[in-house]
Order: sequence, then structure tokens, then C-alpha cells
Amino acid sequence: MTAVGAPDLASPPGPAAHRRFYGWRIVTVLAVTETVSWGVLYYAFAVFQVPMRAELGFSTAQTAGAFSLAVLMTGLAAVPVGRWLDRHGGRGLMTVGSVAAVLLVVAWSRVQTVLGLYAVFAGIGLVSAAVLYEPAFAVVVRWFAAARVRALLAVTVVAGFASTIFLPASEALIRAYGWRDALLVLAGVLAVTTVLPHALVLRRDPADLGLQPDGVSPTQAASSAPAAPARVTGRLPHTARWALRDPLFGWLTLAFAANTLAVIVVAVHLLPFLREHGHGGTFAAVATGALGALSVTGRLAVTGAIRHFPTASVTAVAFAVQAVAVVVLLAAGSSAAGAVAFVLLFGLGFGVGTIARPALLADAFGTASYATLSALGGVAFTAAKTVGPFAAGVALTTSGSWTPVLLGLLAVTAVASAAVARAGHLLASARPAQTGRG
Repeated sequence: MTAVGAPDLASPPGPAAHRRFYGWRIVTVLAVTETVSWGVLYYAFAVFQVPMRAELGFSTAQTAGAFSLAVLMTGLAAVPVGRWLDRHGGRGLMTVGSVAAVLLVVAWSRVQTVLGLYAVFAGIGLVSAAVLYEPAFAVVVRWFAAARVRALLAVTVVAGFASTIFLPASEALIRAYGWRDALLVLAGVLAVTTVLPHALVLRRDPADLGLQPDGVSPTQAASSAPAAPARVTGRLPHTARWALRDPLFGWLTLAFAANTLAVIVVAVHLLPFLREHGHGGTFAAVATGALGALSVTGRLAVTGAIRHFPTASVTAVAFAVQAVAVVVLLAAGSSAAGAVAFVLLFGLGFGVGTIARPALLADAFGTASYATLSALGGVAFTAAKTVGPFAAGVALTTSGSWTPVLLGLLAVTAVASAAVARAGHLLASARPAQTGRG
């Protein structure tokens, strides 16, 4: 029996068949499930920690420590999760992960002790590795080649509004029902919007429906040039272990780890920087919050540019613009105009790495070991998220000045731009040598 959404393979698929390509159904589902999963498992914590501390007497450090533990557990689980995804696909993992996430949110609503809170958030960290962006991207990159960036954009643009939706929604639920019952409501929302969609819609590979990536039929694929870059077609048979020895993987990891470090430092420290430089609390909060909205604009702009220029080149420019933004903050951060200019310039590159990294990684090494390679690179990103804010805080405390922090941020953004440009050069130079070898 033909699977739902699959084109009729008895005749070549025309434009209507491509519009019905099952991969877009998967993208639609993941856009919704990622929005809800990020909103409940990640962003809602910022709202719930306040009433939790008030009722249970926990300190700020104790509640923050639970969240940090969740981030750490997500990083530790990334590599085994990546290997599972490469071998078995995301359907079963994301379904089971969603069920576990619902149960853990229910357990969170019943927490009475610090130990119980830490146990729950250790579990939330583990299931986050199974349901957030990394497994979703691993599914998407298998279903798309030519339209890969557009598909990734569709997921991340929608999910980019997770904080916009779930921060005020969580606050409203807490006011209406109290924090414990509010968590039960969110657990119900998570259950309804993620478990069955993951179970019923996700598929491992287009071949399961007799298709190639982007909805091309086997007949069309055999009679046309491969849509994937030549490097991919020539080097797919190699393993993740081989890819780890490729300098291209090292440059990509360095570029996006540096970008991750820059983004997390700005996200954590921009608001206090603005306050200490004479800006009001409302201005500082709005300016910092605008980074999230601008990240969506930046993703859209970069996706449009990628239609005309190589992904690595566009990404390098976006990261270079962030370096320029830091120079502006160094020179004029005390003025409102300087702060606004920084937010506009830095914010446009705030979410670029989210779509550029999976696209470049899949372009360079194919999709057979994508999830494993992404997870291995993710170890560096977890380290950056952990070390970045702390290192910036130490630099500020020891020097008594923001200048060392901003100079470090300038260096990191410059490294990110240069490294992704180098990766793009390696990827481009490899293609001619691989032509005809697929």
C-alpha cells in the first residue's frame, strides 16, 4: 500500500508531486514539535524558577544549578544519541523521548527537595538530547539536499518563537493555577503536540517511500546529475572516524564553537553591560530580547543569500558583521545609538549558525554519519556554553572593566568568521577533484 503523502511512482512526479513531497510534512511536524519542546523543556524554566524558590526556599544558585545540570546532561548524551540516529533514524527515539519528557515535566510539578529537582533536570537534559534540534536536524538532512537550507529554515524560524510564546504563556498559567498545576498543563500540551506526531509522521529516510531526497524518484535520480555536492558523492563510503581526521571537520567545529561562545556570552552579559553603562532597565531588557527576534530576520536573510552565494561565504560574512558589532560596542556602547547598532548588527547573525552548521556538515560529509559527527562537534559547543559566560565573568571580576571581555569577544567572532571561510575554501577546492567519482 502506498504510504500517505507519497507520490505515485507509476508516472514521473511533476510539480504537484514535489509539493506533496512527504519531507515537507515531516518539516511541518518538526516545526511544531520543536517549538513546543523548546518552550516547555528549556525556556519555561526562567519563569518557573521564581515561584519555585518562593515556595520551596531554594536559592538562586540551587535552581540555576539544576538548569546547568540539564545542559551538561544534554551534551553528555549527544554522542550516543547521534550514533543511534545514524543507525535507526529519529522516529522511535523522538517518540520515546517525548513520552519521557512528559513524565519528567509531571515529576517536576511534584518536586519538594533540591535533590528531587536535580534528578528531574538530569532526566530533562537526557531527553532534550533526544527531542530538540540535533535529532530534528538529523531527520531533515536525510530528506533534503537541494532544498536542505530551506527545510532547516522552516523548522528554526517557527521554533525561534518558542520563547516568545512560552514565556508569557507560562507566566499566565502560573498566575491562573499556581506553578505546580501550570506544569501539569504544559505536560499535557507537550503530550498532545509531540508524542503522536513523532510516532505517526516521522520516517527515517526517503527510500522508505521509494524516493530520493527532495522528492526525486529513482528514475529521475538515475537520469540526472546528483543534487548533492561532488565532495559528498565521492566520499560518502567513509566513516565518521575518517571524517574526524579531515581538516574540514576541524575548521567547521572551530567556527561554530567560537560562534556559540560569542552568542552565549552576549546573551548572558549584554543586559548587565548596558545597565552598567547608564542605560535603563527597560531599555537593556528590550535590547537584549530583540536579539531573538533579529535572529529570525538574520536566518531569512542568510537563506536568501545562500541561493546566490556559497553557504560558507555567507556565514563568514554574517560572523564578520558580528565582529564589527563588537567594535561598535567598544567604541560607543555608552550611547543609545551605539547599543542599538550593536544589537542590530550582532542580532542578524545570532541564529545563523543554527541553520548553517547542519547544512555545511551534510554538504561536506553526507548524511550517513551526520548525527554522529554533529554530536561529536557538539561536545565543543557544550564546552563553549559552559566556559564562555564563566570566563567572561572572571575577566570582568579580575580586571574591573568590560574592555577585556569585549576584546575577547572580538577575537572569538573574528576566529569564527575566518574558520568558516577556511572551511568553505576546503569544501570548494575538494569538489573539482571529486567530479565524476560518484
